[in-house]
Amino acid sequence: MRAIIIDDERLARKELNSLLEDYKEIEIIGEAVNADDAEEKITKLNPDLIFLDIQMPGKTGFELLEGLESVPKVVFTTAYDEHALKAFDYNALDYLLKPIHKDRLEECMKKLLNENDQTETEETTETRKLGASDQVFVKDGDRCWFVKLSNIRLFESDGNYIKVYFENFKPMIHKSLNALDERLDDRTFFRASRKHIINLGWVETIEPWFNGGLMVQLKGGDKIEVSRRQAARFKDMMSL
Repeated sequence: MRAIIIDDERLARKELNSLLEDYKEIEIIGEAVNADDAEEKITKLNPDLIFLDIQMPGKTGFELLEGLESVPKVVFTTAYDEHALKAFDYNALDYLLKPIHKDRLEECMKKLLNENDQTETEETTETRKLGASDQVFVKDGDRCWFVKLSNIRLFESDGNYIKVYFENFKPMIHKSLNALDERLDDRTFFRASRKHIINLGWVETIEPWFNGGLMVQLKGGDKIEVSRRQAARFKDMMSL
């Protein structure tokens, strides 16, 4: 697993790098000293994981995440425990308090490696598709979420915006459905119609509908009509 350490303190980066030498599954491919430096290296190196300090000169670690289009797995590292609750609002894998102890890091690594074993490795290319294991940042007004795509059951077009359905939330993002469709892995997400993209993992029932179309019910109760044009392709994807 390829990782970047992001911390403005040189000694903190050195200490964490030393601790991680015991974990051959983790390859440190870079270090960054602030959010701008980190954003550049994340974009260039495309890591699977970042160890992220929260309080840094300039932008905070939270602000860095808000500016990323695709977010790697995140382990926060900080000297301040008051940020813990907010960190898990960003779906952080873990939250390590400095100074980081070996036994606490061991717990974190077990959690990380177990999760990674359950996730099918996705090939990384210049135009890599976003799949179920990827995490994305969603912002609607003053509210922010950091959510795994596997937890998003539906995208719905609404003018120049897209409504994102996950849990009990339906925030709006300024993006076209066509642009989003190009970014999503079609093994996980299906373009049901001009207005909807559904997560195939959330499909519960399928019924014949008018004019050769289909009515799909998602777990949670949302009902989405699959257009006649897309129905045959949908049946192929959902069949053995």
